[in-house]
Amino acid sequence: MKLKSLTLAVLLSAAAILPAAAQDVVVKVAYENNPGEPVDMVMHRWADLVTEASDGKVALELYPSSQLGAKQDVIEQALLGVNVITIADVGFLKDYDADLSILFGPYLTDSPEQLFKIYDSEWFKTKQEELRAKGIHIVISNYLYGTRQLLSKTKVEKPEDLAGMKIRVPNNIMQIKAIEAMGGTPTPMPLGDVYPALTQGVIDGVENPLPVLYGQKLHEQAKELSMISYLTNTSLWLGGEAYFATLDPAVVEMLHKTGYEAGLYSQEIAKDEEAKILEEMKAAGVTVTYPDLAPFKEKAQAFYTQFPEWSEGLYAQIQAELAK
Repeated sequence: MKLKSLTLAVLLSAAAILPAAAQDVVVKVAYENNPGEPVDMVMHRWADLVTEASDGKVALELYPSSQLGAKQDVIEQALLGVNVITIADVGFLKDYDADLSILFGPYLTDSPEQLFKIYDSEWFKTKQEELRAKGIHIVISNYLYGTRQLLSKTKVEKPEDLAGMKIRVPNNIMQIKAIEAMGGTPTPMPLGDVYPALTQGVIDGVENPLPVLYGQKLHEQAKELSMISYLTNTSLWLGGEAYFATLDPAVVEMLHKTGYEAGLYSQEIAKDEEAKILEEMKAAGVTVTYPDLAPFKEKAQAFYTQFPEWSEGLYAQIQAELAK
């Protein structure tokens, strides 16, 4: 009921600010996830909110399953001014602002709610404006992608079990360094390539939230699920400032407001979907292991010493923000 009332308020306020003569706008929304996964569900909700808020003058066209290319390819399209929005973790923004990447560190916090405090802070708002000056326009910053677990062909109960295991990660340095710190061998590749890679033995495992692992049917090729919960994965939905600068400011504001509602919806369904999918994976023959996380956390601390480009005292600063 609370979400519905919030949504209604946003729609009414957004409709009020959109000028009657607003130019028709079509924005492509690209993501690697398949239809039916939580990401896809949230994007359909956002598309509906945008249509209602704009009285049909603005439309989101959804492109799931990597239809517009791998994540980095789509980000590059956005930076060139293409009318596209895509999902990206802060780790992908390291080349634009090194400090932001700490928000994608392993075991930074066990609470998504705590982590979202950072995204509401003045520190992040300043970073957001600096990114815009560099061509990146963040549309949604309160999106909860999920908690990343490990699905593999052999059981993982302790960090030592990761030795020699090739673990698929997205092509960003943060997850590469995190898996290395815990003892595995990171193997970057697009999400769409993971199923055949597991089938052919190119990789031994893959890390991702449960809905993604299940939605990609990766449990058909790997039957050991280790609940290492190493990363609370918040995500950003972003486009290129070159494109957003061409839009009516009222349209941009509407996209931000409806995007925020979509972010709330992502948080709402994340826990329910993960609990449901865990049972479905068990029914499909997946063995679930709940390891002691303390040794993994201890190993992961080495991660936070590997980025000399971070501002001095950044880890302590972020921990202080999380503790507020």
